[in-house]
Amino acid sequence: MLTIILNEWKILFRNRAIVYITILFIMSLVSVVWMGVVQNNNQKGIQQSAQKHIRGQWDNLKPMNPHRAAHYGSYVFKPISILNSLDDGISSITGNVLKLEGHVQNEIVYSEASQAISISKFGKLKSSLLLQYMIPLFLIFLAYSSISSEKESGRLKLLVFQGVSFFKLIFSKSISIWFYGLFLLAITISAQTFLGVVNQEVLNRIALIFLSYACYYYIIACLTTYFSAHLKDNTSALSSILATWIIWTIFLPRIWGNSVEKFYPLPSRQDFKATMKEDRSKGIDGHNPTDERREKLKNRYLKQYNVDSLKQLPINFDGIVMQEDEEYGNLVWDKHFGSNYTIYKSQKQLYQLSGILNPFASLQSLSMGLCGNDMVHHLDFLEKAEKYRRYLIKGLNDKHAFGGSKTGNWKWTVDATFFKSVEGFNYRSPSIYEQIVHYTRDIFFLMAWMFVTTFLLRFNINKNNLL
Repeated sequence: MLTIILNEWKILFRNRAIVYITILFIMSLVSVVWMGVVQNNNQKGIQQSAQKHIRGQWDNLKPMNPHRAAHYGSYVFKPISILNSLDDGISSITGNVLKLEGHVQNEIVYSEASQAISISKFGKLKSSLLLQYMIPLFLIFLAYSSISSEKESGRLKLLVFQGVSFFKLIFSKSISIWFYGLFLLAITISAQTFLGVVNQEVLNRIALIFLSYACYYYIIACLTTYFSAHLKDNTSALSSILATWIIWTIFLPRIWGNSVEKFYPLPSRQDFKATMKEDRSKGIDGHNPTDERREKLKNRYLKQYNVDSLKQLPINFDGIVMQEDEEYGNLVWDKHFGSNYTIYKSQKQLYQLSGILNPFASLQSLSMGLCGNDMVHHLDFLEKAEKYRRYLIKGLNDKHAFGGSKTGNWKWTVDATFFKSVEGFNYRSPSIYEQIVHYTRDIFFLMAWMFVTTFLLRFNINKNNLL
């Protein structure tokens, strides 16, 4: 087998056109990676500068009422991964910045833009465009005539008469094409590793990215070789594999994505906001409106401090009301956004099932996930940002309630010393091993497709047709 593989490579690189195209590919891949890393570094620099500026503004707030500061709010940033230059996934749509303030939850969660399952890669010059579309397409053009041309020239019979088994011959040709894809992939991954600042977590993700693309290239190489061996001529082989590639990369993702949204529909933005507002004002169950909650809260604190009026309270009841309203808003948020989160997860799981028919879908899912730019990672950021928002607003409301002011005194203020004491948001993206459970289906389907294509080469080729 090794002899056949080496011979195939010799034949391949005797073709000057292949050599020139290979050089062009290498230059393109390295250039795109370099431009992506440069752009990433620029974005990270801008983000860090903005983050420092926002924190500086917060630390130097003029004396103001804590509740006013809650409405002033702050911004939090999702760190830009170095792997954005490989595959930015949905980050270009969802963004990496959120504003946090009192009584307002993260609106971007239910924006129409973030509802997309499948994000088109066309129009964005990213490494993923070349790795997912261009390289597989080139492998197809290299492999489609690998067996059919041997049949037409009569060389196949000569090899068989020399004692070469059909499977070894066909499989070796597939592996030689696969190795070519791995060669281009290795250059891309190496450039990404050397040009970017990486740590152990990034290296782990890069290794898994390499394996994911390697599996997909193996499927492409084996399936193309199978068509070349199974069909009578080059035209039939090329037409069949190109039709398959078009269905995989263009039609099935769109069709399946639309079907997923039909099975698990998200509420419209207008309906979502309307129900949120209604539940906030009238109560989640429709039997606990705001005024009733306030009256019950008032009576509870009057009884607790054994006083007859709010003015006699040693605390600021306005701060208590603000935080109570915030806590109730959190319940409403957990109800509605939690429901949306469940829908998103159901959508993803159903979309992953398309990997049964389409290994490209599994590859895309893994590529975005391993680069940390899919909906799974975005939802993790949103959940942690919301957790920090609750911490921030509670701290401000508690200061308003228990900091020394009295009920009705809205002119009471705190200085910058207090604002500086509030901890900032420090987001840590989960490690891939914490999130790998979300991608087990994708991994399984890619491995299953590798087995299927190998099986086709081994057991489903008619020797008589070959000779």
